[in-house]
Amino acid sequence: SASASRVLQKDLEEVKVLLEKATRKRVRDALTAEKSKIETEIKNKMQQKSQKKAELLDNEKPAAVVAPITTGYTVKISNYGWDQSDKFVKIYITLTGVHQVPTENVQVHFTERSFDLLVKNLNGKSYSMIVNNLLKPISVEGSSKKVKTDTVLILCRKKVENTRWDYLTQVEKECKEKEKPSYDTETDPSEGLMNVLKKIYEDGDDDMKRTINKAWVESREKQAKGDTEF
Repeated sequence: SASASRVLQKDLEEVKVLLEKATRKRVRDALTAEKSKIETEIKNKMQQKSQKKAELLDNEKPAAVVAPITTGYTVKISNYGWDQSDKFVKIYITLTGVHQVPTENVQVHFTERSFDLLVKNLNGKSYSMIVNNLLKPISVEGSSKKVKTDTVLILCRKKVENTRWDYLTQVEKECKEKEKPSYDTETDPSEGLMNVLKKIYEDGDDDMKRTINKAWVESREKQAKGDTEF
């Protein structure tokens, strides 16, 4: 949505302002990381937007025109669900119509700590999902995939059975544990930024605290004026 993009854009501006003023390496690193995170989110939003546009245009084409089969466009899969049994960690990916493509078009490659899925030529697009740094090692030979109606099921065979995975990946574990209470970027993009700033503020020296306070006040005043630069 436009307003979410606008919020992200404002967050980005603020991070840039802070980066210009920040002198401490640790603070700069944290801000730089946040900056690239926001830029990625903006990019994803743009892609979703242009995808939606493309879909709308597709719908307006007369039905008689047979669309050429193209595989040039790869969509990254970011939505999935997972659960586990004693022996397996199971990842569920919903892809409409996936059961209708030839079996060899659905490829999964496993290593001890990762898997990547590639679905080729589903409705003229390819879909990929790469998950690195799985929480615990898996058995490559024991892992497999199943294709069901509109769903790909990836079965990662636990190397050590009867061990519970609290998270799917190491990264997720570190993020969640670092940020208790963890923030969820889905609910409000600017909340994530607030937490980063709060942390920098708590770790910063007096200069940094002043800088953040100043940027904070300025950004609040801007919002109060209803500044519509973007």
